[in-house]
Amino acid sequence: MAARRRKNAGTPAAVTPGEGAVLPADLELQDLYGAFAAHGLDDEDLDDAAVLVPPVALPSEAELAAQAKAVPMFGWALALARWTAPHRPVDEFGDLTGPDRAPAARLLGLAPEEGDAPEEAVVEAMRAWSLACDLDLVEIGTTAAGEHVAVPGPDLEPAEEGDPETVLELWLTAAGIVRELAVEADSLPGEEAPGGAAGAAAGEQAADGTAEGEDEEEDEDGLSEVEDARDEAAELLDEALQVLYETTAFAEPGSETVPLGVLAALLVVPEGEEPSEELLGDITDVMVALDPMLADLAELGLLDYRPIDPELFDEEEAEGAVEPTAAGGAEEPLDEAESARFGLVRLTPLGQYGIRQWLLEDGYDAPLVGDLARGDAAGLLRGISEAANVLPDDELRVWVTGREPVEAARELLAAARGHDAYAPMRRMLCHSALSMLGAPAEPAVREVLDDPELGGGARAWLVSLGVADVPAPERSMALWTVVDAFAAQLLDSGGDPEQLRELIEDLPVTGNPASYFGELWRVDHPYTADVLEAVGELHLDRTVAKEARKAAFKARSKG
Repeated sequence: MAARRRKNAGTPAAVTPGEGAVLPADLELQDLYGAFAAHGLDDEDLDDAAVLVPPVALPSEAELAAQAKAVPMFGWALALARWTAPHRPVDEFGDLTGPDRAPAARLLGLAPEEGDAPEEAVVEAMRAWSLACDLDLVEIGTTAAGEHVAVPGPDLEPAEEGDPETVLELWLTAAGIVRELAVEADSLPGEEAPGGAAGAAAGEQAADGTAEGEDEEEDEDGLSEVEDARDEAAELLDEALQVLYETTAFAEPGSETVPLGVLAALLVVPEGEEPSEELLGDITDVMVALDPMLADLAELGLLDYRPIDPELFDEEEAEGAVEPTAAGGAEEPLDEAESARFGLVRLTPLGQYGIRQWLLEDGYDAPLVGDLARGDAAGLLRGISEAANVLPDDELRVWVTGREPVEAARELLAAARGHDAYAPMRRMLCHSALSMLGAPAEPAVREVLDDPELGGGARAWLVSLGVADVPAPERSMALWTVVDAFAAQLLDSGGDPEQLRELIEDLPVTGNPASYFGELWRVDHPYTADVLEAVGELHLDRTVAKEARKAAFKARSKG
């Protein structure tokens, strides 16, 4: 699965404060596939840019296997494979013979027990049979008498018993097959169907007595166009699936469904722009192109999909063009029921599993939520601080769940100490984890009140709990904590001016900024100068900004 390429990316340039600077640990959704902007790459460099895939939370493999077996098409393939035991005659192509096709449809519940089997039921049964053959759930052989027969394959029994590894491997293979078949050359808007313009041109040339060699050249051109169209369709589908993977990773439970118009807009409209009339037309084209492909994927359980209402096209002919207002371009937004007619799509847990496996196969780092929470507190805080594609709160929540609060708090506090480049981030993350542990962690927090690195944050945490008997920190501890907390935000925000300005406004700068910064530049912290430089660059009060810059120069000079 190729890396998705966004139209634009607004990732702020990463700051490089202090020695061994780090990237922000909690990138926004719009930045995850746009990390190239931080390195000044242009569109030509996108294929070489780092792709950061957001972590996802998946059910257990046993649960995923049960979901896979519940997918009708997959279940039908298993049922037909069992039906072949001990063997069943097939034709020379490995297909069911005519007399067995209607019974196969009845076996799957697609046709009534009595009477003729509807043609569409037989077609569905044959599709399931083809899938069973593709997955080697049935094997085709020839008897000594020369008869072609099908027998159950070796994977059938473990799959029927629900062995997670076998089931998921079979399902992933099936999903890959359907994904390839879903990409049709004529699915992209504006493309000639196979045999369209090229075929017409070839016919005219033949009528005019054109040389046979030129006809062959036209045929080759037509095939090339078909292949190019198929490649473009495959790229569009891959990009759509990766957008769904992103949005699902960041969605609140129960809000994973995406209107098809919104999905198309995310693929078409450059970030930060409103869709123009021309872009609205492009959005409509992408919706129409994706509609049949997503419907095919839904058959294997990758998606829950409500397709575009075909009656919309009849209404378009009768009343004029109908634009996908769910994408944000309508003057009067549609109500929920009307908007749903333009298509709704939700990536299922099976779909997340499948896309993640494809990303891993292509060499991308596609983490799971909780990967960093499997070890001790030191590994947890270090891993979150150093990782760019991580959801910190989710990792912290997984780690603290089920742990004894006091011991967990002690372990976190011990892991938060240090003067390295990541230390401010670790202390900020420790504070967040302590908040998740809540009041039961108070005894451990009180133990570090006099710690020069942890005491200031510990006192602030106790105050946030409403504890009344918290001693005020000494001036040196208070100033060090200010620098440390600002440094953590500087790292976490990636130097984003808007976020930092909010923090700067809360700095306890009195009416005498020279005095305040005169104290601050003397703080023995590895990020002191970087913090002062950020304040000097972003503070809206010129006097305060000037004093901060002067203090930053002094802090640099003392080193």
